[in-house]
Amino acid sequence: MTVLPYVLGAAALVAGIAGLVLPVLPGSLLLVAGVVLIAWAENFTRVGWGTVAFAAVIGVLMWLVDLAAAALGAKAFGASRRSILGASVGLLVGLFLGPAGVVLGPIVGAVVFELTRNPDLRAAGRAGAGAFVGFVLGNAVKIALAFVLVGVVVLALVV
Repeated sequence: MTVLPYVLGAAALVAGIAGLVLPVLPGSLLLVAGVVLIAWAENFTRVGWGTVAFAAVIGVLMWLVDLAAAALGAKAFGASRRSILGASVGLLVGLFLGPAGVVLGPIVGAVVFELTRNPDLRAAGRAGAGAFVGFVLGNAVKIALAFVLVGVVVLALVV
């Protein structure tokens, strides 16, 4: 048993948590990779395939939350279908523009798409605010899921 997989696994877990709020890092992927490395270091005994499968499911959930959060937030604020689509398009475009693009993309997308449907600035502003609130709440959910994932791994190592 070597220390290197443990160190790399722990580093991947830390980078994965950071990646949940820093869009330049693939957070959920790094978290799952960290679990796999730790399981490998353990020869899949204490951290077994069940834990790895659980980590993969949590990773997919985090990815889905990331995709849906801004659009659902806009919807909760009464945005039209067009602005919800705009928030999703804005997120996809924002992914290529770095951290600011990931935060501002859904907001701008929701506002612009809402304005193409209805030139009411208030409605467009509500759609943008909803996209922002969804983004913030989505990040909170992703971080909570990440800590559940890390907690399960730590529990598997300790028990």
